[in-house]
Amino acid sequence: MTHTVLVADDEPNILLSLEFLMKREGHRVLVARDGPEALATIRAQRPDLVLLDVMMPGLSGFEVCQAVRGDDALGSVRILMLTAKGRDTDVSKGLALGADAYMTKPFATQELAAEVRRLLALGRP
Repeated sequence: MTHTVLVADDEPNILLSLEFLMKREGHRVLVARDGPEALATIRAQRPDLVLLDVMMPGLSGFEVCQAVRGDDALGSVRILMLTAKGRDTDVSKGLALGADAYMTKPFATQELAAEVRRLLALGRP
């Protein structure tokens, strides 16, 4: 089964590399370059998983995560936060807002691919 993954990041090089990786893993890939675009895409497309950067223009990844978790219609969307903000308080905040997982940049592509497979294998909540 093909899953739909939204890659939301404002850094073009990261966006391209994550898009390539997710396509190589066999997923349908959507992209968003800022928080408002990410939230609009999540609402319109209902991806299975969102790779969500924390520091984005318009709305932060934290704000997008909070908005998604506040909308019962989007409860099935898995969220993996990807960020350079790796302090314990940042990780705790992301998980408290409803992220399913949290990875800090830089990360190994094999590690990310394995975490994506794990989250998608959990199915819809």
